[in-house]
Amino acid sequence: MKKGLEGALQRYRVMAIWSGCMSLLLWFLEVPENHILHHYSGAQVRWAWIAIVHGFTYPIYVVAAFNYCLKARKSFPSTIIFILAGTLPIASFIAERKAMSDFKKK
Repeated sequence: MKKGLEGALQRYRVMAIWSGCMSLLLWFLEVPENHILHHYSGAQVRWAWIAIVHGFTYPIYVVAAFNYCLKARKSFPSTIIFILAGTLPIASFIAERKAMSDFKKK
């Protein structure tokens, strides 16, 4: 096993799950409420904190994904896919499962 790969994988897994959960909340709670309810009725936005937390933690996900890809010696296109997986709600969960299956093969 490559030195540091297990730690990098664990950090990536935590951030992938966190990013996926925050993306789900962002896409299905905050965005609809902000663009539909607030825009048309002027109601108070209750879920604005989700966008703020996601915005602060997504760069941490990017660093964790990049670190994992460096330690696992992934190709450049694969690295880009792992990083962009944090932008779609379900994609980060799929990428995390792919990383785990690749790790178990080694």
